[in-house]
Amino acid sequence: MAVDYAVIVVYLAAMLAMGWWGMRRARSKSEFLVAGRRLGPAMYSGTMAAIVLGGASTIGGVGLGYQYGLSGAWMVFTIGLGLLALSVFFSARIARLKVYTVSEMLDLRYGGGRAGIISGVVMWAYTLMLAVTSTIAYATIFDVLFDMNRMVAIVLGGSIVVAYSTLGGMWSITLTDMVQFVVKTIGVLLLLLPIAVVKAGGFSEMKAQLPTEYFDPLGIGGETIFTYVLIYTFGMLIGQDIWQRVFTARSDSTAKWGGTVAGTYCLAYALAGAVIGTAAKVLYPKLGSPDDAFATIVKDELPVGVRGLVLAAALAAVMSTSSGALIACATVANNDIWSRLRGLGKAPAGNADDHDEVKGNRLFILIMGLAVICTAIAIDNVVEALTVAYNLLVGGLLVPILGGLVWKRGTVYGALASVVVGGLAVVVLMATYGILANEPVYYGLLASLAAYLVVSLATPATDAAVLTAWRDRLAGRSSELASEPAPVSQ
Repeated sequence: MAVDYAVIVVYLAAMLAMGWWGMRRARSKSEFLVAGRRLGPAMYSGTMAAIVLGGASTIGGVGLGYQYGLSGAWMVFTIGLGLLALSVFFSARIARLKVYTVSEMLDLRYGGGRAGIISGVVMWAYTLMLAVTSTIAYATIFDVLFDMNRMVAIVLGGSIVVAYSTLGGMWSITLTDMVQFVVKTIGVLLLLLPIAVVKAGGFSEMKAQLPTEYFDPLGIGGETIFTYVLIYTFGMLIGQDIWQRVFTARSDSTAKWGGTVAGTYCLAYALAGAVIGTAAKVLYPKLGSPDDAFATIVKDELPVGVRGLVLAAALAAVMSTSSGALIACATVANNDIWSRLRGLGKAPAGNADDHDEVKGNRLFILIMGLAVICTAIAIDNVVEALTVAYNLLVGGLLVPILGGLVWKRGTVYGALASVVVGGLAVVVLMATYGILANEPVYYGLLASLAAYLVVSLATPATDAAVLTAWRDRLAGRSSELASEPAPVSQ
């Protein structure tokens, strides 16, 4: 195990070193929050794939393969479909907006800040819980490595992510994500996948040992697949953590085609996780929990050195999602909530205050990071926390965001009603049916859509000047500052 430990220690040290290097590049708000909007296709594709494929996609994806067979790929597969849809249909327009947050987009589309702060609170809750669920996963990985206490593992893993994210912002996260993408590709796709299949006796032996439903592509159930599409595919379209990566692209074509490559990679990663889980079912048919499949096959079947690299891949998966969610959470907290509450919703002219803005955003990453670590220690159920996050996101924000992109008759009052009604409906229904029930997101989304349509049609149309400014920004013709909203209709 000494070699495995060495691999992990070198990996963690490299993450901190990249955070220090990124600090030297993050001199302005744009550099710190969106890497200067300068990422090319290769870097953009790798980092986008890294953020969407976290611990749930890696450890959880293998667990679903263990439980359901090849159809266990559907959860990660729907994440890939969502990223493909975002990249092909929306990413170019999103990149041209030159904003920092989803709430700023709502301000531009509907006019003024009335929808921004409420949507900011919902988005903040989503990104916080997403960061929490990623941070909890450190306990599993460090338990396998060092038999470490849960709280100590969360503090250790979380502190490393908070450190490099606070130092260099998006530049540090971009560099570390690119390394994490390479490590995941080697560890999971090139090493663990073929080794697991060979150890299980090959596909013919897997088919002979397992029930036929393990090889049914729809074996997990139609309702479950539909729920995955609703939560994860639509969640990919509107999450701040995903949009903030789109903002890093240096051009429309980078956002579109780089994202398409990342989405395609996700589809392959989904199938790989399911196959690994299916192989683990052959090797260990009576594990106590499906989520133990990844750790068990890594500990028992991989040779020294390779085991360390694959565990580093799992750690990379967790860290990439955790850091992406953390910077998204801090960006929303600072730009969409705190600045508005202090009456600073509009950015100052020029770049005179860039240094102070970097310091402010760095402080918010540190504060939010501490909040994430403390919350992760207090929460035990990762699935419930992740479900709450996505239910709030989809139920509260999907309709006003997509509606603003595709329906010009939508109004600020319709958007406000949609966020409030959809968000409250999700919360009430989760309390009624249970957090893991499907009804909260189904009925919450319908309530949000109904409120958006009815209230938008019952209120005056958005001012023509606001829509003109919006169309100019979508077309990339506006020279306004990125954080300045369109004029408020009087």
